[in-house]
Amino acid sequence: MDDPRTILAGQRTSFAKFRTSLALDRSTLAWIRTAVTFATFGFGMIGYFRTLEQSTHSEHAARLHQGAIKMGVALVIVGLLATTLASCFHWITLNKLRRGQELSIARWPLSITIAALVAVLGLYGLWICFAK
Repeated sequence: MDDPRTILAGQRTSFAKFRTSLALDRSTLAWIRTAVTFATFGFGMIGYFRTLEQSTHSEHAARLHQGAIKMGVALVIVGLLATTLASCFHWITLNKLRRGQELSIARWPLSITIAALVAVLGLYGLWICFAK
């Protein structure tokens, strides 16, 4: 005869794994949403400065448009990188969860990596805008 406490502990473990997998899905979906936002902002920036360049025909507007193209492409790349890394992290963590391995906290989280890339892009964008 099985001890009811053992049965309940097994059920709790099963539900904990299920809740963890759902949390992992929510995190991955949040990263996808963030990546789409980066890409959309990049495309929007290019379109806005293209319209500005076409309406003013000035050298300054043309320089801003060229900088916007570089920044827009960089933002799209950051979005693609974030999606790829989030997908890889999701896959690895899900496989560990399925095998019953211990899950650990990353030494260098994806959020800090993307934040550092965005900070570098921001500094580069400022340099593009104010450099002659």
